[in-house]
Amino acid sequence: MKIALVNPPWRFEGSIYFGCKAEHLPIELGAARALLLREGHEVLMLDGALDDLDAEGAADRVAAFAPDLTVLTTAPTYLFWRCAPPELRSPRAFLDTLGGRGGRTVAVGPHVSVTPQTTLRKLGCDLGIRGECEEALVELAGGQEVGTISGMAWREGEDVRVLGGPRATTFTDLPVLEWPDHWIQRHGHHHHRYGTEPVGLGAEVEASRGCPYSCSFCAKIDFRDKYRRRDLPVLLEEIDRLIGQGVRYLYFIDEIFLPWRQLLEALVERGIEFGVQTRIDLWKPQMIELLGRAGCVSIEAGVESITEEGRAALDKDCRVTTDTLTERLLLAREHVPFVQANLIEVSADEQADLERWRDEVRSHGVWANDPVPLYPYPSSPDYRKLWGAPDEKAWERAHAHYLSEFDRFSDIQDARPLPLETIEASFAQ
Repeated sequence: MKIALVNPPWRFEGSIYFGCKAEHLPIELGAARALLLREGHEVLMLDGALDDLDAEGAADRVAAFAPDLTVLTTAPTYLFWRCAPPELRSPRAFLDTLGGRGGRTVAVGPHVSVTPQTTLRKLGCDLGIRGECEEALVELAGGQEVGTISGMAWREGEDVRVLGGPRATTFTDLPVLEWPDHWIQRHGHHHHRYGTEPVGLGAEVEASRGCPYSCSFCAKIDFRDKYRRRDLPVLLEEIDRLIGQGVRYLYFIDEIFLPWRQLLEALVERGIEFGVQTRIDLWKPQMIELLGRAGCVSIEAGVESITEEGRAALDKDCRVTTDTLTERLLLAREHVPFVQANLIEVSADEQADLERWRDEVRSHGVWANDPVPLYPYPSSPDYRKLWGAPDEKAWERAHAHYLSEFDRFSDIQDARPLPLETIEASFAQ
């Protein structure tokens, strides 16, 4: 079968999206491509940013390929499935331009994972996959009936049917992901790298998937939930391939980069730099030192609150004190050039105490952001605490709540976000 895998060109004006807007490797599509090629299918993989394509250019490339299936993602990258743009403007613009030239259309991503009926109706897609899509796409391409594939959503007349889900890919046996040379050459971006000069090309890698914790704010219930670790020899082969393509900086997109001695020791030998997102409370001093020696130059550490009460309210299951968190952040900064302590707006944290703590860690070179307000993504426990199970208005409800509750947003948002309905009304623009 011929399958087109598409990460569409993205627009962000008016959005609440606070993820990075630079180019990133579409890991979910690369993983699906690896499994589909292994089964003998013919695959076209396109990325709006890395192929320098607008919606018309991407649609024309797909039409020329004449696929049986066109798969597109509803988030700019797997890295940001947990904080995707709520609006579906960009995927819809691509599909409108494609018309009927791409065979059956399949939506994958956070939107269809949590609200499959709404997403298929908004996009006009034929099919959707709840959760991690890679193995479901292999089943679909292999000829399995739609109504027998777990996690699948499909149209039946005016209705949308859903069979179970969300899916979780095995992941541990994922083969080496191979990326086109011209993509890597365009990938000058070093994600979340600050304070040190980027040298060479960047790339993203996935060493593990999912997270063993269930923080109330984290949007992962419907995708990338169960923690799994990649087969190390295959992961290292993928990293070596990227190094051979000129990559000098890796960003591990893992929800939580947990201590993994064998991986870090292997990275010491390779002399490559990398960045991670993690919880510093899970790292012992000896492992923090090894992390720096392995080449880590950027840590995004989820602290969230400076009080034990605040962390408990967020269901962080943090088993160390604030003093210990602080000590480990400062120790990490001794070994890693950039360390960020992420903070969330929590009622238990007094403003004066926050400022004192931020001043303290900043004086030792640790960046601590101005606490950000929480967006209650429909795949987060916070959403369910407020409104129960997500329904067809889940994204609109979360968005309206966010705009009504807060008059300031994240550090990187210069303008007030627009209502979701206003952004999605611009589908045809």
